Amino acid sequence: MAYQAFYRVYRPQSFREMSGQSHVKRTLQNALLADKTTHAYLFSGPRGTGKTSTAKIFAKALNCEHAPTDEPCNECATCKSITNGSHPDVIEFDAASNSSVDEMREIIEKVRFAPASARYKVYIIDEVHMLSTSAFNALLKTLEEPPSHAVFILATTEPHKIPATIISRCQRFDFKRLSSTDILERMKIVLEDIQLPYDEQALKVIAKSAAGGMRDALSMLDQVVSFSGEKLTLEDALFVTGSISQEIFYELAKSLAERDVAKVLAMLEQLMSEGKDAVRLSEDLITFFRDLLLIQTAPDLGDLLELATTDEKFQTLANDFSMDTLYGYIDILAKTQQEMRFSLHSKVYLETALLKMSQFHSANPTNIIGDSNNIAIDTPQIAELQSKITALETLVHQMQHEGTGAQQQTPSQQKQRIKSSSSSTFNAPVGRIQEILKIATKQDIQLIKNAWIDVLNQLPKSQSALLEGAEPVAASPSAFVIKFKYDIHCKMAADNQELISSFEQYMAGITGKIYDAVFVPEESWLKIRADFIQHHKMNRKSEQEDTGGEQSSEDVQSILVEEQQASEDPLITEAEKLFGKDFVEIEE
Repeated sequence: MAYQAFYRVYRPQSFREMSGQSHVKRTLQNALLADKTTHAYLFSGPRGTGKTSTAKIFAKALNCEHAPTDEPCNECATCKSITNGSHPDVIEFDAASNSSVDEMREIIEKVRFAPASARYKVYIIDEVHMLSTSAFNALLKTLEEPPSHAVFILATTEPHKIPATIISRCQRFDFKRLSSTDILERMKIVLEDIQLPYDEQALKVIAKSAAGGMRDALSMLDQVVSFSGEKLTLEDALFVTGSISQEIFYELAKSLAERDVAKVLAMLEQLMSEGKDAVRLSEDLITFFRDLLLIQTAPDLGDLLELATTDEKFQTLANDFSMDTLYGYIDILAKTQQEMRFSLHSKVYLETALLKMSQFHSANPTNIIGDSNNIAIDTPQIAELQSKITALETLVHQMQHEGTGAQQQTPSQQKQRIKSSSSSTFNAPVGRIQEILKIATKQDIQLIKNAWIDVLNQLPKSQSALLEGAEPVAASPSAFVIKFKYDIHCKMAADNQELISSFEQYMAGITGKIYDAVFVPEESWLKIRADFIQHHKMNRKSEQEDTGGEQSSEDVQSILVEEQQASEDPLITEAEKLFGKDFVEIEE
């Protein structure tokens, strides 16, 4: 018989063999014993966490000859045939390669027929999010009112791509990433079964590289076993997985503590020349400094350490750093990691981060200033906050002193004064916006506007509040422009990287396209738009002669003119024509 990979040979065949997912196991087993199973289930979660395996175990328990039972016997003919994948009443369907409506209709036509030999017909549809819209529509009615002998189990790694009408008709189970302990125990069972000695630290390296996926862990274990000799060693695991030994992390951290910049950069250069990934290295460094924090604060929790140990040398190293320094290191690396995602020069970012970390000690440490009744904590971040607070206090005092004069001003003058005093300088990305306007399309801006409310509803309230009063005004196939009423709101949103990342992710989930968001204040947008329209009026003839198959400037101009007309109130426009803008005052 041909060799089979570990993740296939050691696939769990019963609920008791499953690793983790206790909330899923308990719910399904209780439903099986009480004979209260439903007609449709949705299993969602990261790859390699047991969704398809659970579906097959559940199908066996439903149709086992000893049912109702909370565990399949794996001895009867039904259980054996389901395990082998030969049972005619348990149908596995791969939506990734069969996503059209024709394949779905073929399934639906056969659902109404009674099972051949089992109690239930079980349809396991894997990667269900890959189905087309028409296939989902065809499945919808059957999923709502299936025959009493049919059970649907939908598995997906991207539940946000499944229509809400489908999700609402299913019992949903969210599978979580497996803990390192669960993965470690499963790998021990495998190695004991094949009678191969192992170094437990090597298994920890594999478990960490798997990032919570059992299939990834067993695949890497299979590879390391093939590479190893008579024993699975730490060196073998490090080499195959591309991880770094704790000794290198120890030397790197020690060099940072000693502020030996040359040695730190030389070690990084050596790691890069060996083919290590900069993003992966930054993740490991965050984990290592987190371990040092644990050694300082909770030395008894040695089982939670991933890259460090409770040895005396690591305890000494942890004590060489203050807690503020370790927190600062983690903060620098976390910010650098976010920046690496959008750059092809990740090594340069990591070098810069290590330089910041080596100079972090020379920054102003946390000092307590003043007497017991007036304590100030002096750090660079808090110093910056104090300067902002002082500026705000000055602004408030100034507005109080000007209160009498403000009362004599017209409402429009008051509004303009508050707007100018509360706004902060924001440099609008004029060039970027002009590039978007050159290839702007009506379809893209309409797609963005249709998804706008749904995206705001998905964002946390603290983030959606920053977009209050903002609106999309132009969009190209790769980016769109968001207009803000005030500069200060625009600047706050543009500086919030977490907001930008979440917003673009949710927008991609709803529209199915990846857009970059570009922020601009209203005043800057009106000027950029007017300049752009004027420029295209002057060059309309030359652009129409050479469109190159792309959207013409006339089309682009019509979009902008329509958007401008839609944003203007016709009554206000007519009043301004009759009396002039200087004599028209708009009151909300």
